[in-house]
Amino acid sequence: MSNLFDTVKAKASGQHKSESATGENKESTFSIQPHPAKTNDPSDLNPPNQGAGGLRSDPVMGAHHARDPHIPKQDILNSLEQPLSREELSKRQAELNK
Repeated sequence: MSNLFDTVKAKASGQHKSESATGENKESTFSIQPHPAKTNDPSDLNPPNQGAGGLRSDPVMGAHHARDPHIPKQDILNSLEQPLSREELSKRQAELNK
């Protein structure tokens, strides 16, 4: 039965019978590679944390550690609309609370 598979495999790969005998010697060999861990602790495979760790090392939380307030440029400030007065805001509040 294996002879049948060898024949089909040789025809599919385009090898002749004389080439298939030498081709069998060129089989791939595989070996077991060592695991990179030195201990049984899975955290040894993670790269070490840069900085102090915790919330300080999280870039998302970095926005909460900003030093100065953001002051927009003058042209952006000029393009903003004027805030509503107290009377206009109380009128709008009464309108929305109906």
